[in-house]
Amino acid sequence: MRLRTAFSSTASVVCALTLLSACSSGSGTSASSSDKPLVGVDYPRSDTDFWNSYIKYTPDFAKELGLSLKTTNSQNDVAKLTANAQTFISQGVKGIAMAPQDTAAIAPTLAQLEAKKIPVVTVDTRPDTGKVFMVVRADNRAYGEKACQFLGTKLGGKGKVVMLEGGLDSINGRDRTEAFNDCMKKNYPGIKVFGEATNWDGAVAAQKLQTDLTANPDIKGVYMESSFGLSGTLQVLKQKGLLVDPKDKKHVFIVSNDGIPEELKDIAAGKIDATVSQPADLYAKYALYYLKAAIDGKTFKPGKTDHDSTIIQVRDGLLEDQLSAPLVTADGGTYGGVPSVKSDDTSLWGNHLG
Repeated sequence: MRLRTAFSSTASVVCALTLLSACSSGSGTSASSSDKPLVGVDYPRSDTDFWNSYIKYTPDFAKELGLSLKTTNSQNDVAKLTANAQTFISQGVKGIAMAPQDTAAIAPTLAQLEAKKIPVVTVDTRPDTGKVFMVVRADNRAYGEKACQFLGTKLGGKGKVVMLEGGLDSINGRDRTEAFNDCMKKNYPGIKVFGEATNWDGAVAAQKLQTDLTANPDIKGVYMESSFGLSGTLQVLKQKGLLVDPKDKKHVFIVSNDGIPEELKDIAAGKIDATVSQPADLYAKYALYYLKAAIDGKTFKPGKTDHDSTIIQVRDGLLEDQLSAPLVTADGGTYGGVPSVKSDDTSLWGNHLG
């Protein structure tokens, strides 16, 4: 049976939100009239193209949804995120969206906000413990599985690949790493994986990739768990004469994660081979959508949504809306049973930003 959310009609909600938006005025980054609920959004960092895109989208969706907006930036520091939450409390926000990069250490802050009846939506990451109104992210295990199936297919089930891991203090880093490893062991046991911890640091990723390629010049694949490693990876391959056309036998197949404009351009140019498009635009939209719903007293249940996603129950009292994140390739082919879309597909948010 097809489950649905507790909303009787998404159309009616969109209509109501549109009316709110039509009545709004002023900047999306400041408090205004009392008919526009004030919410806080903490940006986790501003040193990557992905998060800068998220930052760019947020004020527009706040305005569209009829919300007043306060923002902070915790710069990948959970202590700053905790302090920023206190600032939001003092400003009287009715809800907070955040993307805690350390998904364990955020628990005390979530408990405090719960006690104050301030709903929280987490974006991109899911707290290890504690309650939030909704988690908005894509299926990060699917990221690792899609990368595995692509590389496994391209390498014919044999060879060596490097996985440039994200931070393992994050549920995202753990999900992508574990899923990639599990998929390789199950489906491509003839491929050796060199897992390299990078903590989402591009310079560390480049250094470790260079070391691996020096010791193993026959490496034929790289999985970057985020676009943080894009520039350094391409530079290392260029230095070693390996940044060549995909048809060249020296080509090293590269899969990234994020779907930023630069990745899509590099796929079209044959510099990298695939990415998984993480929806920066939808993260911003639905973080605010669910904050507005929480303020309005709405509730949700597990099941299919009307925006091409599925709400799952992660644990008792915690729901996660898993948004669509397609594999992107040059040819739009199917790899290991995983369909992909072409890098120039107009449905990709990365094709709408310069």
